[in-house]
Amino acid sequence: MRIDIVSIFPEIFEPVLGGSMLGIAQDRGAVEFFVHDLRTWTDDKHRTTDDYPFGGGPGMVMKPEPLFRAVRTLAAADPRQPFVVLTCPQGRRLDQRLVEELAAKDRLLILCGRYEGVDERVRDIVDLEISIGDYVLTGGELPAMVIVDAVTRLQPGVLASPASAQEESFSWGLLEYPQYTRPASFEGRDVPEILLSGDHKRIAEWRRLEAIRRTALRRPDLLQTASLTDEERAFAERVIAETAQDDEEIHRD
Repeated sequence: MRIDIVSIFPEIFEPVLGGSMLGIAQDRGAVEFFVHDLRTWTDDKHRTTDDYPFGGGPGMVMKPEPLFRAVRTLAAADPRQPFVVLTCPQGRRLDQRLVEELAAKDRLLILCGRYEGVDERVRDIVDLEISIGDYVLTGGELPAMVIVDAVTRLQPGVLASPASAQEESFSWGLLEYPQYTRPASFEGRDVPEILLSGDHKRIAEWRRLEAIRRTALRRPDLLQTASLTDEERAFAERVIAETAQDDEEIHRD
C-alpha cells in the first residue's frame, strides 16, 4: 500500500512514521509513506495556502489552488489511483469498519485540513471526509496519523500474529476481553482459573462472554450492531439489567 499525506507541517510526521510498528511496516515493504508540503504547490513568494473567507467571519480558509494541484500531481505519480481523504470534523466518523475499508485500498492520499476548513470546491476532488471524533483539533495532522496507524497495522505481514488484528477491540464489534500475563497471582489478585486450564475451547467461550460483558458495561451502544446469538444478546441484557439494579441499590443506600 502507498499512503501520501499532504500537510503544511510535514516535519511533524517524521518521528511518527519512522518509529515502532509504522517503521517496521515500511522496512517490511508492507507500506510506503510519502509526506508532502502543501506549500510546494503555491505560486506566490509567500507560499500562501490560506485566505480570508468571502462574506467575512473569523479565521482563515485553505485555498483551493494548492490542494487541487497537489492531488492532480500526486495522482499522476503512481499508476495506482489514490483514494483521496480529507480530515474534517464534518466527515464520516472513523471506526474499525471504515479502517478495514481503507486498508483494502491500494493507495490513500490524505489531505490535512487546517484553520476554519477548506474551500468548499476542494470537496469535488475528495472521495471521503473523515473525522476521528466530535471535538476540535488545531489541524488534520493528528487525525491523519490515527488513520495511518489504524490502516497500516491491518496490512499483511505487519503484525507478528495475524490473529492479533482479528481478536482485538472492535474487530468483533465488541470491546476486547480481559487479558492477563505472569505472574498468575499478584498482590492477592489471581488470574481466572479457566485461563490456566489449557482447555482452548472453554477459554475461547470465556473470552467471548467476557467481551460481551465488558461491552455491555462500557459501550452498550456497540451491542446494537454486534453480531450476537440470541443467547449472547440475552446474556448482555442480563448484565445491563443487573448493573442497573446494583446502581439503584447503591443510590438507595
